[in-house]
Amino acid sequence: MFCAISGLTPEEAVVSRRSGLLFERRLIEKYIAERGTCPVTGEPLSPEDLVAVKTNKAVKPRPLQAASIPGMLGLFQNEWDAVVLSNYALEQQLHTARQELSHALYQHDAACRVIARLKKERDEARSFLLQAERHIPANSPAAPASAVMTTMSNGKRAPETEPEAVAPGKKSRQGITSEIVKELTECNARLSGQRKKRQASPNLASVEVLERFTQLSSHPLHKTSKPGICSIDLHLSKDLILTGGMDSNAVVFNRSSGQIVSNLAGHSKRVTGVKFVPRDDLLLTGSADKTVRIWQGNEEGNYDCKHVLRDHTAEVTAVTLHATHNYFVSASADKTWAFYDIASGLCLAQVSESTVQDGYTSAAFHPDGLILGTGTAESLVRIWDVKSQANVAKFEGHSGPVTDISFSENGYFLATAAYDGVKLWDLRKLKNFRSFAPYDPSTPTNTVEFDYSGSYLAIAGSDIRIYQVASVKQEWNTIKVLPDLSGTGKVSAIRFGPDASYLAVGTNDRNLRILGAPTSLSDS
Repeated sequence: MFCAISGLTPEEAVVSRRSGLLFERRLIEKYIAERGTCPVTGEPLSPEDLVAVKTNKAVKPRPLQAASIPGMLGLFQNEWDAVVLSNYALEQQLHTARQELSHALYQHDAACRVIARLKKERDEARSFLLQAERHIPANSPAAPASAVMTTMSNGKRAPETEPEAVAPGKKSRQGITSEIVKELTECNARLSGQRKKRQASPNLASVEVLERFTQLSSHPLHKTSKPGICSIDLHLSKDLILTGGMDSNAVVFNRSSGQIVSNLAGHSKRVTGVKFVPRDDLLLTGSADKTVRIWQGNEEGNYDCKHVLRDHTAEVTAVTLHATHNYFVSASADKTWAFYDIASGLCLAQVSESTVQDGYTSAAFHPDGLILGTGTAESLVRIWDVKSQANVAKFEGHSGPVTDISFSENGYFLATAAYDGVKLWDLRKLKNFRSFAPYDPSTPTNTVEFDYSGSYLAIAGSDIRIYQVASVKQEWNTIKVLPDLSGTGKVSAIRFGPDASYLAVGTNDRNLRILGAPTSLSDS
C-alpha cells in the first residue's frame, strides 16, 4: 500500500471517504490546507473526509543506490558536489555583502563630509548674523601696543557702543550701554590709581616659606564614579574654596573647618569654570552642558540656582568675573564669548569673530577690567577691548590649545599656558619676553596662576612649579617643584591663597589638596 502523493509506504495512513485513495496524513492535511481539494481527483476534500487506517509498521527498504559500492560512491559524489556548490554560493554571498558594505561605508563617509560642510556653513552664518545684529565689523584690525595700554590705563580709546537693533524673532540684547561703559571706566581708573600706591603686604609669604611647601591636607570632594577636579576658585575673606568636578557637581568647601559647606548639583556634564562673586553670597559655574548657572546662598548655608543661562551652543569652557563684581564673561567652544549682568542674568552682548576657527578654551579679565584675554584651541591668545568688543591684539607662538591664562596684578604681565609650556607677555610692548617648557611635548601645561600680589607665578601639569616674579630682563627663579601627589600625572587647577600662604590644587583624582609650609597658619 503506497501513498497516492509520495508513492511511498505511509507511516500514518488515512483514506479518503470520497475517493477511497490512501494518503500520508501529514502530506494530505498540508495539501488540503493549501488547496482544499483532492490531489488526485481534484474534487473538494476536507480533513473530516479522512479516515485513519491501521497498518503494520513497514521497514523502509534501503535505497537502490546504497545497495552496492558503485551506488554508494555515487551518493558520496552527489553529496560532495552539493557541499561544493553550497560553499560556492556562500562565497558569492560574502563577496556581494562585502561590496554592499564597502558602498555603505563610502556613502557614510560622504554623508559625514556633507554634514561637516553644512555645520561649517551654519556656524559661519550664525557668526555673520551676530555681527550684523551688533553692527561690529567682522574683522577688527589689531591695535598698536599704545592703544592697548591706553585702554588699560584710562579707557578712552574705544567708542561707546549703542544698544543693537534686533531683527524680528531674534533674542533681544541690551548691549553694553553708555552707563555700563561709564561704570567700567570709573572702575578702571580707581583700580589703576590704587595699584600705583599699593605696597606688598607685610604678611606675604617669603621665598623661604614657599621653599618649605608640602601637602598639608587632602579632601575627597567629588564622586568616585567620575573622578577629577576641573576648576577651582577661592573666596579669600571667608576662607572658602569652590571646586568644579568631572562628576557635574560644584562643591563649596570651608578650608578652616575642613568641611563641605554645600554641594551644587544641577549641571549634566563636567563643571569647567567656577567663580565666587564677593558680594551677595553669589557664585558662578560654567559647564560642558552649554549652560552657565548663577547660584545664591540661602539662610541654611546652601546655594540655590538663581539663573540658568543658555546662550551658548557648545561647551562653556571658562567664566571670569569683572572687577566691579557686577558683570562676568563666559567663553565657549561655539566661538563666542558673552558679557552678562549678574543681577538680572541677562546676556548684554555675545561676541564672535569669523577668524576664530576652533572656539575658546580659556578667558580672564585684566585686573582693571577694560580688557579681556581669551585663549583658543588654535593656539592664539586674543586681547579684547570690553567696551567696544573689538579684538585689539593677538599673541601668536604657542602650539596646541591655550589651556589657561592669568593676568598679573602689576597690570603689565600676562601668562598663558598651552601644550608647549608657559609664555609670558609684556602688554606694554605686546611681545613675548620669556617662556617656560617644563614638560615634554606629550604633557601639556594645564594651568597657570599669578598670586594676588604679583610676586609669584605657579604653573602645573604633571607637577607643580612656583617661580619668583621678576622684571622683563631679570631671571625668574624656580622656588619650588612639588610632585603630583594624586598619582594621575595631571594637575588640572591651582590657586594661591591670601598672601601666598597656601596653594589649593585640583587633580585628576577626586581630591582637593592644600599645599603649604608645615609651620604656617594654614596648618593650624
